[in-house]
Amino acid sequence: MSASQIPPVTAATGDDVPTLLVKIFGKDRPGITAGLFDTLAAYAVDVIDIEQIVTRGRITLCALVTAPAGDAVTEGELRATVHSWADSMHLQTEIISGRGDNRPRGTGRSHVTVLGHPLTAESTAAIAACITDTGGNIDRIFRLAKYPVTAVEFAVSGTETEKLRTALAIESALLGVDVAVVAAGLQRRAQRLVVMDVDSTLIQDEVIELFAAHAGCEAEVAEVTARAMRGELDFEASLHERVALLAGLDASVVEKVRAEVRLTPGARTLIKTLKRLGFQVGVVSGGFTQVTDDLRERLGLDFASANTLEIVDGKLTGRVTGEIVDRAGKARLLRRFAAEAGVPLAQTVAVGDGANDLDMLNAAGLGVAFNAKPVVREAAHTAVNVPFLDTVLYLLGVTREEVEAANTHE
Repeated sequence: MSASQIPPVTAATGDDVPTLLVKIFGKDRPGITAGLFDTLAAYAVDVIDIEQIVTRGRITLCALVTAPAGDAVTEGELRATVHSWADSMHLQTEIISGRGDNRPRGTGRSHVTVLGHPLTAESTAAIAACITDTGGNIDRIFRLAKYPVTAVEFAVSGTETEKLRTALAIESALLGVDVAVVAAGLQRRAQRLVVMDVDSTLIQDEVIELFAAHAGCEAEVAEVTARAMRGELDFEASLHERVALLAGLDASVVEKVRAEVRLTPGARTLIKTLKRLGFQVGVVSGGFTQVTDDLRERLGLDFASANTLEIVDGKLTGRVTGEIVDRAGKARLLRRFAAEAGVPLAQTVAVGDGANDLDMLNAAGLGVAFNAKPVVREAAHTAVNVPFLDTVLYLLGVTREEVEAANTHE
């Protein structure tokens, strides 16, 4: 077709243009969408908007089209024809006259992801009411996953993301469901680096405790950890004190500890899916490179950094070498990984469970507290309190079907 043959663009979406909203309901089967638009085509209408959803075999199809050119008789004929077609397909239909396109969505657009195990009607009602109370409007709802948790996403407009996040954080704590609120826009789809803590996040264990079990000093290590949690010791001091208890341990224990490490449920699925989606993935740990280097190789991670146990003459010396990875160090490493990956910090995701992860969680574009202490949940952008690490994917808008498709072929 030459340029002179291209039909002119019409102002079909102007506010003064008469339009019809055609709504179809009934049992789904092949050919419904094609049949409706074949019927409408006889009246030379333009399509302005379409939305279709199928739930448990029942279809809801909405088409916003321009009213047919001509007088009211022509519109009446269209209505009669559509109703006749719908009757022949054993469908219900409703046709509503109006003008122009849908009203524009409000400013301050957000994605609200709700995770329930299960997701109850009571909690759904409370979340919806909370959105309304902040001045927000729910534009669309759809399900991301039905297992291992039920995950649904609300597209919300009309209220600022931070205001909505604050209100829903309080409500979700009362309801016992996980709610994540992120700003809408291209940035959400462009988050290309995910960095995770290791102990009690990527893995179920605390690596220092695994080493301590072989050294017979579990109780002593636990006591130092408790002192650090009470604020009597900072992380670096507690690290040195705990590692000192491992002095003299044979280096062969490293392989034993590696074999004892248990990945968190969903960890492999999370990493494989992220990699297939083009993300880069890293870990930072207050634990030890003797374990994180092995995890990096086994899981195909792009980045890994941790403390290093000093080994001399085949024995652990009770000291660590190199730069200490503490709370500030984790945030510093997130920035370093982002720079090496060529990813803006605003397009990063950090996942962790402890207070020493807080700087990293706050520095990332999206900080996720995973089965974390209350102080961490309150400070992070969002929290996940189910034992499946791959639920982080839902916070990025990835559906369960997409996860399964990405992991079909090894």
